[in-house]
Amino acid sequence: MIRSGPGFRRDSPGWLSRSSGFTLIELAVVVAIIAILAALLLPALARAKSTAQTSVCLSNVRQLITACLAYVGDNEDRLPYNLGGDAMGKAAARNDPLNWVNGVLSWELDADNTNETLITRASLAPYCAANARIYHCPSDRVVSPVQRDAGWAERTRTYSMNAMVGDAGDASRGGTNVNNPEYVQFFLLSSIPDPANTFVFIEEHPDSIDDGYFLNNPDDWEWISLPASFHHEAATISFADGHIELHRWFDGGTRVRPVPDAAGLPRTVSDDHLTDFEWLADRSSIER
Repeated sequence: MIRSGPGFRRDSPGWLSRSSGFTLIELAVVVAIIAILAALLLPALARAKSTAQTSVCLSNVRQLITACLAYVGDNEDRLPYNLGGDAMGKAAARNDPLNWVNGVLSWELDADNTNETLITRASLAPYCAANARIYHCPSDRVVSPVQRDAGWAERTRTYSMNAMVGDAGDASRGGTNVNNPEYVQFFLLSSIPDPANTFVFIEEHPDSIDDGYFLNNPDDWEWISLPASFHHEAATISFADGHIELHRWFDGGTRVRPVPDAAGLPRTVSDDHLTDFEWLADRSSIER
């Protein structure tokens, strides 16, 4: 029995002292509680981060389409130049102030991958305060091993422009796009019959983004340019009427992991997985 009272000394044989520190059992309980709390909180934090990145991406494509429409207003209804699609176009897209954006992205250590000046000197830059960050989704942190070894964390651009929208330079000099001659090339905003269902800017898979010229032939059933799926299997898209969407892809062949050389392009679309391809093709142009 433990006794206490007047005259009873703490160093007497009947006194039991207790350390002020944790026992191993108590420490184990505390660690277990922390682990449980972390398991509960980390997924919530990850979801919050993902939601925030999606919001920024939606804001980016909204600013890009707003800049595009402002450009149209200043240029007698003409849509921005959208160079690309062939060897000459890709060369022009490297550094042409008429183009909506410049730079051809790759998985090598080419300067275009990180040179924001190629963006800020292009034709849309004055309409978005020359802010190069709005051309890049914060979820897009994809670089190749050689780029990562060089200390790179990201490339400059995530978004591309519908190849059937805007002047494609030599590729559309005859009034039609040589890459899609059976479909209408929209040079003027007013020439788009259904602006709410014609996309202008889209997140593109990092394997195919190269010159920012999003091109597929609706009749070929083959992905040449593949949309991205950074946001829980969805991509942000802006349309010619100014509205934006977060569109979820349904076919597994569309939802390709955003890693170098994962897409295997050009990528054939089987006849039972045409949902995404046809949805986007229907919103690219109309038959002549």
